[in-house]
Amino acid sequence: MAVEEILDQRIIDLNMKAKNKEEVLSYLAELLKRAGYIDDLNGYLQDVYLREQEGITGIGNHVAIPHGKSDSVKQVGIAIGKTDQMIEWESYDGEPSNLVFLFAVPRNSEGTKEHLRLISELAGKLGNGVTLEKLRMAKNYTELTNAFL
Repeated sequence: MAVEEILDQRIIDLNMKAKNKEEVLSYLAELLKRAGYIDDLNGYLQDVYLREQEGITGIGNHVAIPHGKSDSVKQVGIAIGKTDQMIEWESYDGEPSNLVFLFAVPRNSEGTKEHLRLISELAGKLGNGVTLEKLRMAKNYTELTNAFL
């Protein structure tokens, strides 16, 4: 399964109004809950924050890929949010983020394997300057999915 194959319009907001990291994570997790990807919002968020404490999830270039393996996840998914303002986020380049990919991954071993593969694939795509610029400019779901092709 490729990144572009699991993109779901229901869990993407390219005009997110969040003002800080907590609002970003809560909002994207709520999208995952409403779309049926997770069954326990608080449990999932707790696992995401646990992972946030373990290390940096801001990969640089104003992009963050927070994630957390959780028993609350029913289906692998990536909620995507983009804000018009920069959000303080711990990152490798010390810069804030405004493009966030929140992974929902089951805790089981199959979920872990899929998570590692998807994160690696996404990081590779985000390392491509052309793809990253297309993602930054995307104004709707179609433009976002086309950026990954």
